[in-house]
Amino acid sequence: MGARVTATASARDTGFVADLGARDVIDYAEGRFDDHVADVDVVFDTVGGDTQTRSWNVLRPGGVLVTVVAPPAPGAAQDHAARGVFFVVEPDREGLDSISELITSGRLSPRIDRVVPLAQTRAAYEALDREHRRGKVVIHVADG
Repeated sequence: MGARVTATASARDTGFVADLGARDVIDYAEGRFDDHVADVDVVFDTVGGDTQTRSWNVLRPGGVLVTVVAPPAPGAAQDHAARGVFFVVEPDREGLDSISELITSGRLSPRIDRVVPLAQTRAAYEALDREHRRGKVVIHVADG
């Protein structure tokens, strides 16, 4: 989509993340992202806590921090001349249709780690904390 993406990952996943489209990949075990990145337009935070706090420092003035973990601390955005957005997924048929079109056209390739039958949903969910995966776990509901 034209964005220059910098991502963090473990050493074993740097190639995988680069294949997803990241131009630069920082091994988070070898250094802090905020020592390598500055003046970015958007930070997408999926970790929260100290990572979210440090993310404010890499934004350019007017940038935006989007987090899916927890709402940004009150006043943090204003203190950094930026904007903070807590993103919560809500049902959106139009958005899903757009994503479906991107997948069908080949412009987006979702990474699926595994597909499990509906009856194994609980075990698949519990495994999320124990197993390393590359991609999404899909619950197969029915053929059709």
